[in-house]
Amino acid sequence: MDRSLGDGRLTGDTASVDGADDLVSRSRELEGVSFSAILDGSAESRVQWATPGGLELVGRGVAARFTAAGPDRFDRVRTQASRAFDGLVHDGPEAARPRAFGGVSFHDGHEPAPPWTGFDAASFVVPQVLVARTDDGTWLTAVGNRSDNVDDRLERWHERLTALPAMRPSGSTPGVAATRRTTSPATWTSQVEAVLERIADGRLTKAVLAQALSVTLEGPVDVPATLERLRRRYPNCYRFLVSHDIGGTFFGAPPERLVSKRGQRVETEALAGSVPRGETPAEDEEYVDRMRADEKFQHEHGLVVDAIRKQLAPLARDLTVSDQTIRRLATIQHLQTPIEATLSGDRHVLEIVEALHPTPAVGGVPPDVAWETIRDTETFERGWYASPVGWFDADGDGEFAVAIRSGIAADGTVTLFAGNGIVGDSDPDEEWDEVQLKYRPILDELQ
Repeated sequence: MDRSLGDGRLTGDTASVDGADDLVSRSRELEGVSFSAILDGSAESRVQWATPGGLELVGRGVAARFTAAGPDRFDRVRTQASRAFDGLVHDGPEAARPRAFGGVSFHDGHEPAPPWTGFDAASFVVPQVLVARTDDGTWLTAVGNRSDNVDDRLERWHERLTALPAMRPSGSTPGVAATRRTTSPATWTSQVEAVLERIADGRLTKAVLAQALSVTLEGPVDVPATLERLRRRYPNCYRFLVSHDIGGTFFGAPPERLVSKRGQRVETEALAGSVPRGETPAEDEEYVDRMRADEKFQHEHGLVVDAIRKQLAPLARDLTVSDQTIRRLATIQHLQTPIEATLSGDRHVLEIVEALHPTPAVGGVPPDVAWETIRDTETFERGWYASPVGWFDADGDGEFAVAIRSGIAADGTVTLFAGNGIVGDSDPDEEWDEVQLKYRPILDELQ
């Protein structure tokens, strides 16, 4: 691997890092700010991240970039990040510290191609400008190498942001001109039956099959405004946006946390099995009661719980699986089981991400056979769909969601993705109906 001269870039066919020199960051508090001001009107890299618990982060520009491909992509990203973060000097509160934002593709052999132009198999950026909002306040952070004028950047952005109104309207929807499915009902039936044959042969216990829906828009889509509308309707979901220097914008409002790590404490969850919301609280409970009593739902959910337990066990000195609960969203209800662990040693959050991806909620059981089945069966490229998306910091702490309920906007089109778990007694027609339900969160905000 050759190091290029003069621009701090490490190049090669499987990994690269921009901004490899020691990073410095400066922060100052903001009274109020419109996050859209950070995200608007630029071809620069942009990121947005928000949790159900209240943490909101937006950033733009690239102070450092870590990319990799291949089976060892997680190790390569950790190595690159360690090189950039080891000399970090941060002047500001912990909440405003620099973070690397990004994600990975579902398959490690992913190669960027439309609509996934610009999205490598693993890609993270440390933004040059970051706004962090927590319960304790809002901070602006500027990040750069030691040769950059970080103080000047901080002051320029502070003046720019404080001159703007703190809130702006969430905008109108772009409208939908047409939709096109990657998978017809007949093809879907054949795909489900092929999976059921593998299950009957004993090679497979579960596989998650997905579809893509290409949505041609009547007008331009304002992705940050779309996410703001999703926040209002789905306040207990994550929200994310990743837009690189080239290509489209990947965004979504996923309900499922893959992992949160702080120190040696790890939190994750099993989220599998879903039914619609009812028109009344009584109808809600009727759906839930049927789901709790249904052997298929409980079997599918139990596979996810057991797999997460097995994946975390080698890394943990203790592990707690809590009681099953119900996760209620605006249009759908899920079975949910919280899981917590204490790590047995000093670990990076990307090690936990690698151990858990993909959970059986988006992959299958056993994982290798499910991956092979998905590659053999699906008629579209998953890209970053159903993959880990999130952030990590210099200490190796961080948080990732599973990028479902998501889409990628590019060239007047938004491609949406949705999938469902196929087990031994799955019915193709019922699975088809459930997949269509999962398009609704974003599709409703485009129409």
